[in-house]
Amino acid sequence: MRRLVLTALLVIASSAAAQVTLPTLRLPQLPPVMLPDLPASVPLDIEKSAAALAGETDPRRLRELRALRIRELLRRHRDVLEADPHGAPVVRGEVLALSPSATMLEAAAAAGFTVLREQSLGDLGARLVVLRVPGKTARALARLKALDPAGIYDFNHVYTDSGVALAAGTGAVPPAAPGGAPRADGGERSATRIGLIDSGVDVTHEVFNGITIQQHGCGIAVPAEHGTAVASLMVGRASAFHGAAPGSALYAADVFCGRPTGGAVDAVAEAFGWLAREHVPVINVSLVGPPNTMLAVIVQDVLSRGYLIVAAVGNDGPAAPPLYPAAWPGVIGVTAVDARQRVLVEAGRGPQVKFAAPGADMAAARPQQAYVLVRGTSFASPIVAGLLALELEAPDGAAAQRAVAALAARALHPGAPGLDPVYGYGLVGAELRQQPALARVRPD
Repeated sequence: MRRLVLTALLVIASSAAAQVTLPTLRLPQLPPVMLPDLPASVPLDIEKSAAALAGETDPRRLRELRALRIRELLRRHRDVLEADPHGAPVVRGEVLALSPSATMLEAAAAAGFTVLREQSLGDLGARLVVLRVPGKTARALARLKALDPAGIYDFNHVYTDSGVALAAGTGAVPPAAPGGAPRADGGERSATRIGLIDSGVDVTHEVFNGITIQQHGCGIAVPAEHGTAVASLMVGRASAFHGAAPGSALYAADVFCGRPTGGAVDAVAEAFGWLAREHVPVINVSLVGPPNTMLAVIVQDVLSRGYLIVAAVGNDGPAAPPLYPAAWPGVIGVTAVDARQRVLVEAGRGPQVKFAAPGADMAAARPQQAYVLVRGTSFASPIVAGLLALELEAPDGAAAQRAVAALAARALHPGAPGLDPVYGYGLVGAELRQQPALARVRPD
């Protein structure tokens, strides 16, 4: 508990040090994430919007897709979701408290707050308490902070995925082709363990045959397109398809479970607690959202224990403020490139970018024995996570540093030499781009 409090103080003071030895970088002071003022009449068609944005260069337009998705999410589920003062989605009427004292909970109860649920974060030595607020959520959060200025409280923000499926595919698999062929060693990586925090995985898909997959987070499995695609790019293995660490044991935490409040911070925090309890050394998070004090403290605590966290930097465009968890110190932020090794025009840029990997013009697994074309930083992040997992057998700070340094040494440099805000340390996993022919494009 003392360790967690010290970590919290460091995060709140914005001086938490990265646990992986990388060049010291000062994150720019940028305004909060704000959603563009979009006409209410704009229809929401994610696939068509993503395709239209593929050649877009206007930074405001690049942020439009996620803004549309968030606005539609809030509109559809206004009974359980609302916007925080900056427009980011949060669970309506809930706030989070990290390891509050019994005295503080009594004071909160006297002020009208009620405990909805509590959960232990296991080996992280913390306790997350979800409180139902009296009245308006933002006003209640401010009151809670006033009651306990030294405490750790925040909204229960909802994080979203960072990529889209562009076309449906069939289960028919074409012959293997260069870049999509299995590894010469057969791809057996059963000793390697890798973690995933995302939506559910369709474990019946052929790319997961014979692979150990531990699932966590829902009472019953809720397979989803995004989680299945991301998982396949990490550990998948089939005749014409293989991920970055094919055949590795996958520990998959579903933080969505098909619910409107899916991706909420309390679920993400609990997933980190589970993966720490299972000692899974590399954790991929292809989700993005606003800064959240609660999650920042937990992420820094996980990093301090020698784990590697790999995260997508997001697709809001090069002019957008940084997205989290990729932008927190010590997290390995990943951007995406297309088939010509050009960074995606919609990919985020800045000091949070540590590596680039394939993230477009390629296929990934889709539920029900299908494949799909994907685009976004969501699909580059699992490639980097898989490559790092091959080098890290257990949580270990020094070994984590060596794994990152070794990957950086192998990187190609499509951008400026050294660390740059577009490609980070460079491009890795270029040979892992899955052949687009796996996904049969639907006719318009």
